[in-house]
Amino acid sequence: MTTIIFPQKFDSKLWLAALKPTMYSVAVIPITVGSAVTFTEMSIIDWQIFLTFLSSALLIMVWMNLSNDVFDSETGIDKNKPHSLVNLTGNKSLIFWLSNLCLGLGILGLCAIAWLQQDGRVLELILLACVLGYSYQGPPFRFGYLGLGEIICFICFGPIAIAAAYYSQAQTFSATGLVASVIIGISTSIILFCSHFHQVEDDKVAGKRSPIVRLGTARGAQLLTWLTGSIFALTVLFVLVGYFPIWTLLTFASVPFAYQLVRYVQQYHNQPEKVSSCKFIAVKLHFWSGLLLALGFVLPSVF
Repeated sequence: MTTIIFPQKFDSKLWLAALKPTMYSVAVIPITVGSAVTFTEMSIIDWQIFLTFLSSALLIMVWMNLSNDVFDSETGIDKNKPHSLVNLTGNKSLIFWLSNLCLGLGILGLCAIAWLQQDGRVLELILLACVLGYSYQGPPFRFGYLGLGEIICFICFGPIAIAAAYYSQAQTFSATGLVASVIIGISTSIILFCSHFHQVEDDKVAGKRSPIVRLGTARGAQLLTWLTGSIFALTVLFVLVGYFPIWTLLTFASVPFAYQLVRYVQQYHNQPEKVSSCKFIAVKLHFWSGLLLALGFVLPSVF
């Protein structure tokens, strides 16, 4: 049995890394973009529904974060990860039940939306996302170990999340929302993609066939360049074909983060101790490109 040495005193940096506060933007941005598209097309926004949905999404993200630490502890892939919550606390059961509590509270908020609207579609969509989210690391599926994590991430935080956000406001669906979900799905998946560069050896030992394990870090860095560029290329395309208002080109103000991410990974892709921080640059790109996209939808209605 592997012995894990836990920190002997409180380390705020390790706890901050374990709690991943910046990662919760992946819940905020799809709901914001979906609601912005609704405002553009329907000129409505129910702030009570928006805030309830947002709170529920954040709680569900806590569940995903905590439960993934629990599931990874069972495979041994996190044995060299000091900022795992299971490793920090030494209490896997506590983390497991805290994660389930957050999931329950998040679903309760969605039930409140369903009750207020007398329509369970939003609840159904997010439950589907939860099932897919569980399949990423949870037994017996562990699809993330097959290299399917980015696809699951794209579906959950792209089409499903934005469709649910739009529906929560308008009780219908939107072609524009679906198109916008492609961009948000890609930018969210880039965060997960970047998180693999620094743990190739641990992934191999645990049998996890992440995209970076399959491609290698050099080819992974090349693919990242194309994925990052696609955010802006698709934005231009969707403006030209009339799905997006021209104001959504504000997204290009996030190009400096895209450039920083691509250059950083190209330079340090095979140096785990340095490339590990690239996911934080990816979070900045996701947040600002998504926020600017949402702003681009809202501004035409404002003016």
